[in-house]
Amino acid sequence: MIRNGRGAVGGAEQLAPEGRRAVRVWCDGCYDMVHYGHSNQLRQARAMGDYLIVGVHTDDDITLTVDGRDTYEEVKQAGRYRECKRTQGVSTTDLVGRMLLVTKAHHSSQEMSSEYREYADSFGKSPHPIPAGDILSSEGSSQCPGGRNPWTGVSQFLQTSQKIIQFASGKEPQPGETVIYVAGAFDLFHIGHVDFLEKVHRLAERPYIIAGLHFDQEVNHYKGKNYPIMNLHERTLSVLACRYVSEVVIGAPYAVTAELLSHFKVDLVCHGKTEIMPDRDGSDPYQEPKRRGIFRQIDSGSDLTTDLIVQRIITNRLEYEARNQKKEAKELAFLEAVRRQAAQPLGEQDGGF
Repeated sequence: MIRNGRGAVGGAEQLAPEGRRAVRVWCDGCYDMVHYGHSNQLRQARAMGDYLIVGVHTDDDITLTVDGRDTYEEVKQAGRYRECKRTQGVSTTDLVGRMLLVTKAHHSSQEMSSEYREYADSFGKSPHPIPAGDILSSEGSSQCPGGRNPWTGVSQFLQTSQKIIQFASGKEPQPGETVIYVAGAFDLFHIGHVDFLEKVHRLAERPYIIAGLHFDQEVNHYKGKNYPIMNLHERTLSVLACRYVSEVVIGAPYAVTAELLSHFKVDLVCHGKTEIMPDRDGSDPYQEPKRRGIFRQIDSGSDLTTDLIVQRIITNRLEYEARNQKKEAKELAFLEAVRRQAAQPLGEQDGGF
């Protein structure tokens, strides 16, 4: 077990602030390519108690046990099972599709390309449809029109102010805090980004980190291909979920200008060891903080990058697709078993799956 060092509890008898016994919550999953949907699930789980323990699965899924039973059956029967509300509009499958198809449709206001839609449909439909409204998900109930799998299906992301409020701290910088500004795409927010932000956080005794996220078109200009994989609104939630970040500038300018530094009262500007691409006019986007002597380049110590993640997916495309289809088939079989049991008269139900 790896303890994250934040609010760690020494034992089961640890008391909560009110003097009662602490409520320990268990939440598990694969958490492959952690995104804001996972963060939202963990946020909800943490709110259910005082101490959250997260289990990370191996590469085998655990929708069903080896004998075909619901893996959560025992805790459900004990009345100790709770569901987290699913975050609509994001899935690992959808993110993988964006990487594989090399299309910009996912971060533009245009309709999905026919190729992307075909991919989305192939992973969101089953050859054996089950009726809508009969689906129960471990992340909350979800309807499944046309046999769409609520766990691996693809749906559209719709940003709302409420989503941002759920992730944002809402704290203003306080006197004595060091305001540190970092900027970038922060695409597919991963451990390399977290390591970088942690190093930045350590630069001051009382840091207040502001992350500037560039517009999708700006990222595409200096990254090219089908970047960014995640659109601006998705990247915003991903970065806000990081505890090292206090505030996010949504659609920050590529160049760190004097106006920006003055507006946010920035004390320090940091950038990773990745290459800094010149602005559209050929100038250094960090020339102003460098002139003021407040620019620092920080080595995260991690070699993981968004490009590397994309290359992994492309290299293992066939293996991933086969695994995902097998997983979806098992999940749909389980959901069908749940539907059949729910349709039985109470006297005929034996409590099993």
